[in-house]
Amino acid sequence: MIQDDEIRCYQEGAIGWIRFNRPEARNAMTWHMYQAMTQAYRQFDENEAVKLIAFRGEGGEAFVAGTDIKQFAEFRERRDGIDYERRIDEVIGGLERLATPTVALIEGYCIGGGAAIALACDFRYANGALKFGIPIARTLGNCMSITNVARLIDLIGVSRTKRVLMLAQMIETEEALAAGLIETVVDGDDLDETARKLAERLSGHAPLTMRAAKTCISRVLDQRRATHEAGDDLIELCYTSEDFHGAVKRFIDKTPYAWQGR
Repeated sequence: MIQDDEIRCYQEGAIGWIRFNRPEARNAMTWHMYQAMTQAYRQFDENEAVKLIAFRGEGGEAFVAGTDIKQFAEFRERRDGIDYERRIDEVIGGLERLATPTVALIEGYCIGGGAAIALACDFRYANGALKFGIPIARTLGNCMSITNVARLIDLIGVSRTKRVLMLAQMIETEEALAAGLIETVVDGDDLDETARKLAERLSGHAPLTMRAAKTCISRVLDQRRATHEAGDDLIELCYTSEDFHGAVKRFIDKTPYAWQGR
């Protein structure tokens, strides 16, 4: 399993742990972290001894606060945004389709790419400091893939999705619980133990029945969702805009950006 400065992946009993380890950056995801996460969850999924794959951010402040923005500064070509969203779709779609049950254990910020990871998990538990959102309308001016928007609609509904994406509004713990976005509220110190109890419970259930249930749900969702290409024009519109490139630079420089609408 992968053990490095950015991500820790290891097996503990019936749990395959994937722990994001950039607390100084609120665990913002680098390309390496996405690749390592994908490699790890595939290995865990092939291991019959693993009954639950658990995702957690280190540091106590954040699960994952999106993709590391510095990486967007390299975007130049018209395909860069589409290729990035395709890459993320492959990572998140692969997570969603795993046969092994998955859980996101969330402390504090769960933003952007972190929200996408959490949405693709079967279960989500959070502490009282949860801040879930995709605030790109006020930060970067980019665009989510249509499949990730569909996941958001599936879990929180159309109205909340509009508030999250258009108003850049955060969903906090009480609303997340009422919306069914999280299963229950757990103190941060107890999140690991929550995963252990969940793994123990799942270990006592019929493996083929659970696999069939996950597959049935995935097939239903696949039938309801639009194809990737249905949103390519919107991704290209945003990622090639003056606003996106200007906002990325200002975000890195930590200075405000005035939207131009072009």
